[in-house]
Amino acid sequence: MNSSLATRCAAALTGATLTMGVMLVAAPAGAATSTLEFKNTCRATPSSAVAGPVDQTRDTEITVDAPTTVEPGETFAFRLQSAGQSYPDKESIATTKSLSRLKNDFEIPANATFVSAEIVANSGINLDLVPPSVIRVNDSGTEDPNGNILRISGNNEVIGNGASNSTSKEGGIRAPKLKLNLDGTPNSKGDSWFRMPAIEVTMVAGQSGVIEPKLRTSGDAGKFNDNKNFSTQLALASAFGDQWAPTRCSPRDSKSSGLNAGAGPLTTIRIVAPDVITSTTLTVPDTATTGTPVELTAAVEPAEASGTVQFKDNGTDIGAPVPVISGAASLAYTFGALGDRSITAEFSGATGFASSASEPRTVTVTPPVMGTTTSVTVPPTATTGLAVDLIAAVNPPGVDGTVQFRDGDTDIGDPVPVAGGIATLSHSFTTTGDHSITAAFLGSAAHAPSTSGARVVAVSEPLPDAVATTTELTVPATAEVGTVVPFSATVSPTPVDGTVQFRDGATNLGSPVLVVDGVASLSHTFTRGGSHSITAVYSGGVGSLGSTAAPVTVDVTATNIGTATLLNAPGEAKTDKPVDLWASTFDLWDGAPVPDGGTVQFRDGEALIGSPVPVVDGFAKLTHTFDSTGVHAISAEFSGVGAFQGSTTDPQDINVTVASVADLATATELGLPAVNTAGDPVILDARVVAPQTPNGTVQFFAGDTPLGEAVQLVDGYASLAHTFAEAGSHAITAKYSGAAGFTESTSIPGTLVINPVATPAGSVAFGS
Repeated sequence: MNSSLATRCAAALTGATLTMGVMLVAAPAGAATSTLEFKNTCRATPSSAVAGPVDQTRDTEITVDAPTTVEPGETFAFRLQSAGQSYPDKESIATTKSLSRLKNDFEIPANATFVSAEIVANSGINLDLVPPSVIRVNDSGTEDPNGNILRISGNNEVIGNGASNSTSKEGGIRAPKLKLNLDGTPNSKGDSWFRMPAIEVTMVAGQSGVIEPKLRTSGDAGKFNDNKNFSTQLALASAFGDQWAPTRCSPRDSKSSGLNAGAGPLTTIRIVAPDVITSTTLTVPDTATTGTPVELTAAVEPAEASGTVQFKDNGTDIGAPVPVISGAASLAYTFGALGDRSITAEFSGATGFASSASEPRTVTVTPPVMGTTTSVTVPPTATTGLAVDLIAAVNPPGVDGTVQFRDGDTDIGDPVPVAGGIATLSHSFTTTGDHSITAAFLGSAAHAPSTSGARVVAVSEPLPDAVATTTELTVPATAEVGTVVPFSATVSPTPVDGTVQFRDGATNLGSPVLVVDGVASLSHTFTRGGSHSITAVYSGGVGSLGSTAAPVTVDVTATNIGTATLLNAPGEAKTDKPVDLWASTFDLWDGAPVPDGGTVQFRDGEALIGSPVPVVDGFAKLTHTFDSTGVHAISAEFSGVGAFQGSTTDPQDINVTVASVADLATATELGLPAVNTAGDPVILDARVVAPQTPNGTVQFFAGDTPLGEAVQLVDGYASLAHTFAEAGSHAITAKYSGAAGFTESTSIPGTLVINPVATPAGSVAFGS
């Protein structure tokens, strides 16, 4: 055989990689596929003396399908598949005829017990003569049930180190000269492609360590040009007769180099003990109120499990994961939203412990029971048999429920419904002496009970000659807001003493006024327009019985009431992104919002922004999208309505920039105080979180109503002092405007409870 032909035969035996060669059958269940690429160096030794041995180095690969991990004692399988190879039709004057006695040897890995090995059906391509089989052999190549080598061959017919060896006769597995590609199509060059079959090995994992399948390279198999090499073949060509070239291949970069990565693990299967199964049990209260923290507790079994628990509210993470200590994790959580909330706890798992999740638990969240205060108004004196009014005032406004009046520890009649914050009981005392009167609000679903301080009524017997009285009220038929008007009450016949309490509806006007010469007078200034029903109640006195004047209506009008208009707008905005512009209008008499009516015209410099916006409950809102960048001077002008004069805000600058995909995402966090009282300033805090310190403004809202003006961020924080005049619950949010380089964001709503002002026990409250 000439040198060129020997070279071509050697090249055919070095495992030339064919990229289109694929597995034709499914990999073992749960297997991961990996491919080890390495160089394979072969020596072909022609039988003719015309040419000496020829050495060739080619790239090749082994594809492995195997699990990455197995459990101790687990039965598992892995699969090994060599790459496709080819040999030419002819070279110079020589014509190839076949490759036979093909063999692949693999070492049985340690840390596992061998169970079986088999040829994967339909994985060999373009092979004939003896069907491929896999047997277990020892180092001498003899079939041995205890051997540590798995051999793919045809009846162990190989060129050497087998049961039937020959270097001058076809045998075993043959790659016939078909001139076909692996897919069965004719090869344009006349090359013949073939692929050795894959083997699937079944083993039982040991207790620990790793399992590493390898090519046969131990001992003599690691030497160059040895019959024990992992891959050997016999080439046959015709040139001046048949020429034989036994070929031996081993994983090395050249004939003079040592073994390369192909002699190392083809893959690594780790033996890993299974994670201990865990369970997570969640304990939560059945009910909760907004604004009040409750305890969420997760118990993880077994107790020695480490890791963290992530609590969730309707699927949203509640804060950061909580470390598990001695099998438990707890979190104090304040609900901000009403309704049924689905709470879960997810254990993260840790080394040696599997993750687990609790069953969902439902917490019904309701508004907090709001505190109340109750005050009682009684006449200082009364006579037996003559009815007097006992009046209880319950705060905050809007309270529903009933009031139980008491004389000492004795209930006076049935509970009286509260209407408009007032409960009135007409009562006649039957005994003389000092009577200690209290009024107890009995509470409701949303309001806590409360009891007034005691008020003393001195009750006496009417004198034998006590006479009935009449009270006549004199008030003007009309009045103007802000103008002082006189009230007078005349008691007939003229009493010796006693007082008159003037009232506007159920509201006491000032304190009781002494009756002098049968007349009691009061100067009063109305602060709101409309119809007012005025009455006067004479308390009675020595020799005189009490009486009440018939109500008289005063029509109160208002003219030329000054107003102030404030602009509520963000300090930053983005083009093509809508922003809300708010204007709030108040009267200058008592600071109350202007009632419905009138409009607000917003302006950008001198240019009108849209049409005038109607004022509702003192507010006007316009949603506007800026179409140009730069600083925009925004103002708002109230038109005035009825008696309320118009007013205009000072201009406020809004810096408008272009939104960009590079803008940093932000999140706004809201901070609310725990204890708050009507009439006292409340500090609302907001923090804007971003990868860099943001600028811009924060606007606080109670529901949909803006509170004050937008607050400029300082180091990412904004605070607003605001006074709520009345008790009640408010849903507070903080809206960050965004800025150049930062996106806008809005906080999760928080519930702020404003408690009423407590009335000190024992104080006299006649109204004002």
